[in-house]
Amino acid sequence: MELMPPIFHRCWPNIDPAPKPESGSASVADSISQPASENISTPIVFVHGLFGSIENLGMITRLLKDDFLIYAIDLPNHGRSQHTSEISLQAMAAAMLKWLDSVGLDCVDLVGHSLGGKVCMELALRHPDRVHRLVVADIAPVAYPRRHDDIFAAFRAVDLNTIKSRADADALMRPYVTIASTRSFLLKNLEKSTDKAKDEDGSENTWRWRLNIEALESGYHHIISANTSSFRPFNKPVLFIKGEHSSYIMPIHQESILSLFPSAGVKVINNTEHWLHAEKPEIFAGLVRRFLSPDRKG
Repeated sequence: MELMPPIFHRCWPNIDPAPKPESGSASVADSISQPASENISTPIVFVHGLFGSIENLGMITRLLKDDFLIYAIDLPNHGRSQHTSEISLQAMAAAMLKWLDSVGLDCVDLVGHSLGGKVCMELALRHPDRVHRLVVADIAPVAYPRRHDDIFAAFRAVDLNTIKSRADADALMRPYVTIASTRSFLLKNLEKSTDKAKDEDGSENTWRWRLNIEALESGYHHIISANTSSFRPFNKPVLFIKGEHSSYIMPIHQESILSLFPSAGVKVINNTEHWLHAEKPEIFAGLVRRFLSPDRKG
């Protein structure tokens, strides 16, 4: 089986080769954007949401890459990162911390969307000395009801041994996920296997999911759990960005947000849903730029 690298570097627009994985090392893959400007303060780390990868926030990083030193990572069990058996906010935050140590980043700004926002909040609460400022996109530090059973059913419906194309997989997923754009997003995780691994019956399996679907489904209850409240509140600047028509951040969540992040502010992007950064990338990037600007006071 092909080894997934613990660290994957990429500089826009050029791509650097991935380093050799180290045994037992943190399972996070990353990419880097070097800024054109020299007026740089704290590096920014972008973290995608559930079922996503580095590419999901690519538009935002491209809009900001001339002004900031930008890293983007694949969370464990996503994208190019290694598959692990433990699925929890704490485990993902620990993997991020180990990755920060491995690349020599002492203190960073974090921008996380959805699950990525949850993991960023967990890291900030557990290790506030490693986080300067925090931007959380359309998620709150609360427990959520199950929302993705149809997606897991769609993944299970795809027989990797029989499909010949993404179109075949799309057709199998359609009864469970009716929105074409959502299926397109999920199918970005489907790729041809480069090592031509063989299944138990000896047949060649030329397709694979980059996601560790089995682990994500079994650990899903941990993913949707509330962030830890056993540590001191994170008192540094925090910006929550809400999609106007999204239900992930609601007035009922205000008390939980302020109890853990007393300095938090909220901005709303009009006429957007949960994928606010993809729906209105220029506005989203502008909010991030102003909040994380080296010239910003406070």
